[in-house]
Amino acid sequence: MELKLVEQLLEKYFQGATTIAEEKQLKAYFSSNDVAPHLVKYQSLFGYFETQKGMQFEQKLPLQPRKQNTVKWIGIAASFVVLFGLATFYFYPSEPKHEDLGTYDNPEEAFAATQKALLMVSEQVNIGMESVVYLEEYEKTKKTIFK
Repeated sequence: MELKLVEQLLEKYFQGATTIAEEKQLKAYFSSNDVAPHLVKYQSLFGYFETQKGMQFEQKLPLQPRKQNTVKWIGIAASFVVLFGLATFYFYPSEPKHEDLGTYDNPEEAFAATQKALLMVSEQVNIGMESVVYLEEYEKTKKTIFK
């Protein structure tokens, strides 16, 4: 292979622009004994790929099964949750509680309480309407600016 072609292929290789066929040419060139003296430093790079291709991992990996303690503890915790739920249901039954919700026997008292509640609601609505006036002014100003 020509020295100039090898140098061009090396330049492309280091830029990451070579094709697989060009890389095979480089590997073939550097695996031969006819390598230019100034390119000998790259011979180990391409030779490394060839030597590592044939290597095999031969050490034994110590694979031990994981202990199933977590599964055991999850089962125990789940059973405690179920027992706690059953005990709560048993000792605190959910009977409907009859609370006084403000019922009145006297119609005049009921009318007075209703007027009081409606007056409070009316005051709050009036406060809210004051805010709406500000929004209307804002909309008018916005329309005059952004015609």
